[in-house]
Amino acid sequence: MRTVTTKMRKRKKPKRTSKLHFTALLALLLVSFSPAPMCAEKPRKTAAPLAVIAGTVFREPGFALPGAEITLALEKPPAKAKPMKAVSDSRGEYAFHVFTGEARYTVSVKAKGFEPQQKTAVATGGTRTDVVFQLKPVAP
Repeated sequence: MRTVTTKMRKRKKPKRTSKLHFTALLALLLVSFSPAPMCAEKPRKTAAPLAVIAGTVFREPGFALPGAEITLALEKPPAKAKPMKAVSDSRGEYAFHVFTGEARYTVSVKAKGFEPQQKTAVATGGTRTDVVFQLKPVAP
């Protein structure tokens, strides 16, 4: 008869964490979950709500006019102020986000083959002002 011998494997003993590692880990956890910040936080600036000047550009029979160029300019601009520009989307819509505070803006629109138009809009607070244009084709 044959006897089968099995080799006994030695189990590895789990490594023990030294007291130094345990103390460092405990200190790190306490610092990271402490309610008081360790350094002074900078005061956050609250963003003022923006006003919106938006609208739609239509062509003569009442269909949306995509690709029209819209320009928004302050009526009394400060030095070096540039007008904002946008292009109407596939539904003829456009939108500008402007800073709050009462201000008068000139909104002008132009498109190839149509007469340009210009309107005045007043933006106050965090409100929305709609400016709708109905462009007429250029007379031949």
